Amino acid sequence: MIEYPSAPDTPRSHLPFSPATKVGDLIFVSGQASVDAAGKIVSDTFEGEMRRSIENLRKVLEDAGSDLAHVAQTRNYVRDGEDVPLFNKLYAEYFSAPFPARTTITNCLPPTLRYEIECVAVARKS
Repeated sequence: MIEYPSAPDTPRSHLPFSPATKVGDLIFVSGQASVDAAGKIVSDTFEGEMRRSIENLRKVLEDAGSDLAHVAQTRNYVRDGEDVPLFNKLYAEYFSAPFPARTTITNCLPPTLRYEIECVAVARKS
């Protein structure tokens, strides 16, 4: 059975996808970018966009019964390759050793976005 956990203030997109799906204890979170609660892109520096994206990820996970400490894998999209050193530094502020499995792809986003993150997490035990 697939569940679609969310709350009224879960960050949403106008595009046809759910913020998260849950199958058993696994939570699959769609790409989270620097958007406001209505899904409008909030442009900023790379750091600002990454922080907003991860805070959106945190909110989606929370609404699904998990958190950043229960993330098993992330996929990260960095628009500009020169931002990778800063990406690594900021990433280590949100995720700690042993780190989740990770894939990072560069030079792949449209000009309107600098960063996006998606993940697979495990639900917290109650």
